[in-house]
Amino acid sequence: MTLRCIQERGKTPDDERSWTTYCAAMDRIDGRTGDQLRPVAFDLGVAPYAGGSVLVAMGNTRVICGVMIEESVPRWMKEQSVVGGWLTAEYSMLPYSTQTRKPRDVAKGRIDGRSMEIQRLIGRSLRTVVDLEKLGPRTIWVDCDVLQADGGTRTAAITGASLAVAIACRKLAKEKKLDAPPVRKLVAAVSAGVLDGKAIVDLNYEEDKLVTVDFNLVATEDGEFVEVQGSGEEATFAQSELDEMLVLGRKGIAELIAAQRAVLARLMVTPPTS
Repeated sequence: MTLRCIQERGKTPDDERSWTTYCAAMDRIDGRTGDQLRPVAFDLGVAPYAGGSVLVAMGNTRVICGVMIEESVPRWMKEQSVVGGWLTAEYSMLPYSTQTRKPRDVAKGRIDGRSMEIQRLIGRSLRTVVDLEKLGPRTIWVDCDVLQADGGTRTAAITGASLAVAIACRKLAKEKKLDAPPVRKLVAAVSAGVLDGKAIVDLNYEEDKLVTVDFNLVATEDGEFVEVQGSGEEATFAQSELDEMLVLGRKGIAELIAAQRAVLARLMVTPPTS
């Protein structure tokens, strides 16, 4: 972002702080307004063996979300006589998803802390919108694999996985394994931040490096929050900035869910809203 700003204005700021201030005064690197999402696209059926699969693209970030359903539940549910089913998620960044190769977790012998945090977030987000009792004694496995990372991989994964789960559950109902799909509503997520005192939504990687506040919002289609994550990057932020990020985030999520709904409407598999 800095390099592009310098090239366009033909100037060379003296230090990193002036770079940040200088660039933030301009339009966003890709020409968007502060409240504008990157282009969003959903490519369905990219994994034929999955019950539902979506390649979600948000700008240059691309994540494959695949869903498979097993006719069993985890052992802890059996031992505790928990009724219904379960949903769990796994998240990984493929080695070639970043500009420098990212080693696979299996090569390190353990999953890294960031991936663990994100896959738990994906699982929590989707469990809030799936009726696990109606699912019956089954486990929904959601696998999110990042093909290309340019900011917002966790939010793109949640948004794409919500669509993939809706498709997989409707398929389950079509196969007469359930009376009706257990998906109660859709869920989506988006990032936001504060750059040079101004709130922006759906950060790309360069913006994510520059913001003084990092924020992620997960919410359902009826506007209820699932999770709010926000922290200052060596800075604090005011209530007014938080409020502005919430407004931008909710607006962005409404647009994402409208895009999900448009896809489902074309497939004639729209899940119920309640």
